[in-house]
Amino acid sequence: QLQLVESGGGLVQPGGSLRLSCTASGFTLDHYGIGWFRQAPGKEREGVSCISAGGGSTNYAGSVKGRFTISRDNAKNTVYLQMNSLKPEDTAIYYCAARYVYCSMDAPDFGSWGQGTQVTVSS
Repeated sequence: QLQLVESGGGLVQPGGSLRLSCTASGFTLDHYGIGWFRQAPGKEREGVSCISAGGGSTNYAGSVKGRFTISRDNAKNTVYLQMNSLKPEDTAIYYCAARYVYCSMDAPDFGSWGQGTQVTVSS
């Protein structure tokens, strides 16, 4: 069974930075595209960013483009989401998810999900 664990969330002031990690156990990430999603209270889950298995294809939601950067280190079996210039509207639970090879921003495309990590942006 594919298991994903997110970490790195927390409380940060507006304008601050966080780096989220998505680490796989029980399988290697080499052949999997990874998506980052978030869900704020009372809102639907939305795609934030994704990266293909080889890292050659990435995508970002318009609301985070230029502020967030997705990357992967297959040797560490980990995908990262560097989040800079954080805004209060970035507050949400952030999830990572895996699918075979390709990058996607659509949640139904993913079959394996982590448990999520809370990100709170507040002064």
